[in-house]
Amino acid sequence: MQPLANEPFTNVSADGVWRNSTHLGTEYAALLVEADYKPAPRTDILPSEGGQILAVATVKGEGSFDPSPRKLSFSGYEWEVRQASSDRGGPNDFDTANAWIDDAGALHLRIAGEPGKWTSAEVILTRSLGYGTYSFVVRDTSQLEPSAAFGMFTWDDLGVEQNHREIGIELSRWGDAASQNAQYVIQPYYVAANVARFTSPAGRLTHSFRWEPDRVSFKTVAGGAGSGGRVVAHQDLTSGVPTPGGETIRINLYVFGYGATALKNGAEFVIEKFEYLP
Repeated sequence: MQPLANEPFTNVSADGVWRNSTHLGTEYAALLVEADYKPAPRTDILPSEGGQILAVATVKGEGSFDPSPRKLSFSGYEWEVRQASSDRGGPNDFDTANAWIDDAGALHLRIAGEPGKWTSAEVILTRSLGYGTYSFVVRDTSQLEPSAAFGMFTWDDLGVEQNHREIGIELSRWGDAASQNAQYVIQPYYVAANVARFTSPAGRLTHSFRWEPDRVSFKTVAGGAGSGGRVVAHQDLTSGVPTPGGETIRINLYVFGYGATALKNGAEFVIEKFEYLP
């Protein structure tokens, strides 16, 4: 149900036109209903006309879209490779060719194309893990352009009431070359107590967060997991901590389209390892 399960209705303007946004699919449907109609958040069968449903219209999707998503095996887990576009950071198109595993088992994500025609990359864990420690060993990310963003975060499509249960570590200057290049965040980001900015240095780093009831403890350490390296940054956030639900881990590299300077070059990041500990 679009645009949101808890906000299922789209108003029709005085001239009879309505507008909405949705995920890519193979077929789309619109229902004209009475104001007190209560739709299900998800359904496998399209409701038929009658009662509170005054009219039903469907249309086939255009273009190419594979309903069987490409999947990767990384760090002992199965990941789905994103192919649908998104509006995260502005309109972003995703290409499954921008995510792959090398011979050493490391995950590569890239932004490919050219100015105005970039494609981004994202992988999505196919299972929910809940409370625990999430860690990511990442090779040097210090050369990331100001208008690119790299994220490691939890996300629940249906968890609107808890800001999609988004907890994450994001590396980006958000289009401002003078800004620090990293942050720990619990959404919504505009609450000051939910964000801690820091500078992520050059070199191999291990980013992690431990999610517990009412607390998320973030840490960035120089070197790989278990190396005992120098602590680059750490922060405990206690504001707006979500409870587990249908969230999954996502790792993405995408174009931030709202910055003062446009992206000039593509980018490629290497994630050597993902680890989860209850």
